[in-house]
Amino acid sequence: MSGLSFKVATTDGTARTGFLSTKHGDIRTPTFMPVGTAGTVKAMMPDAVAETGADIILGNTYHLMLRPGAERVAKLGGLHTFMNWQKP
Repeated sequence: MSGLSFKVATTDGTARTGFLSTKHGDIRTPTFMPVGTAGTVKAMMPDAVAETGADIILGNTYHLMLRPGAERVAKLGGLHTFMNWQKP
């Protein structure tokens, strides 16, 4: 099992809403996904990002690999802990 699944919730013609389920929780679709380029969404604290209704933050792994580095992120408890993000 991959730990990832998708379920359609509603349809209207060819449009649909649904849920993408991950090991960290469910993501409503369609979704707003802010980008945390270097482990942070610029100019916003994690609680402010959550207040936008975002279910997920996209972490740019290339930039995180360059700085602070995968080893440091792992030592700090993983990306969710590093970013102080409790959702997917």
